[in-house]
This record gives sequence, C-alpha cells and structure tokens, in this order.
Amino acid sequence: MVDGLARFQKRWRAIPRNARINVRAAMEDAATDIVEEMWSRAPQHEGVLAMSIGWTWGVPPKGAMTIGTVGGSPKEGLRITIFAGGGDAFYAWFQEFGTLEMPANPFFFPVWRARRKNVKSRLSRAMSKAIRES
Repeated sequence: MVDGLARFQKRWRAIPRNARINVRAAMEDAATDIVEEMWSRAPQHEGVLAMSIGWTWGVPPKGAMTIGTVGGSPKEGLRITIFAGGGDAFYAWFQEFGTLEMPANPFFFPVWRARRKNVKSRLSRAMSKAIRES
C-alpha cells in the first residue's frame, strides 16, 4: 500500500474535474519517463522483454511483474500500474532477480527506486498547481 493513500483519496475527492485531468496527465508523463528508462536498461537480446514493459490505467498483462498500483480507486480513473513481462516475456522475473545458473540483470525495480521520490514530488507539484488554478 502507498503511504498517505487515504489522505490522498480524501483530498482528491475535493478537487474539481479539470484539476484531475491535469494530475492524470502528470501521472502519464511520469509513468512514460519511467518506462522509457526501463526500456533502455532491459536486456536487448531479441527485444521481447523491453517491448513487454509499459504502463496501464487498467489491469496489467497476466504474469507481468508490477511496481504496484498508485493512485485512487479505479472508479476515479486514477490507478496506474507499471509492468514488465507476461506472455512471451515470461522470463522477466529471471532477468530481474537471477537464477541459480544466471546472475541477476536488474532493469525494473532499480529504476523505480531511483525515480520514486522524483515522481512523488512531480505529482505533488501537479496537484498543488491544479488546486491553485481551480
């Protein structure tokens, strides 16, 4: 669970619709930036793994690893999930964490850990700006 989620949800319900649209755009931009960095760090043998990395407002592909879900309830339309793997890229977990016969080649979680604070402040700034402008 994300720290401060209940407080975020309470505050979110008080913000007008146009402010939500601005914050949603900031969430999309942040997710896109993170995904692009993950693409650049993913093993590029055939490109399947890199192409499995993405973000969605809905449910990630079955079998994909996720950072977690950030945002409010699905009903509010602000639940974003960054994912990798699933389908033909079922081996994403093996690359990220390694196996007995293969060392780890992390490309997913290190990016999130490095960007997490930046994303949080970016979204806070977008929310503050949206509140001021509404």
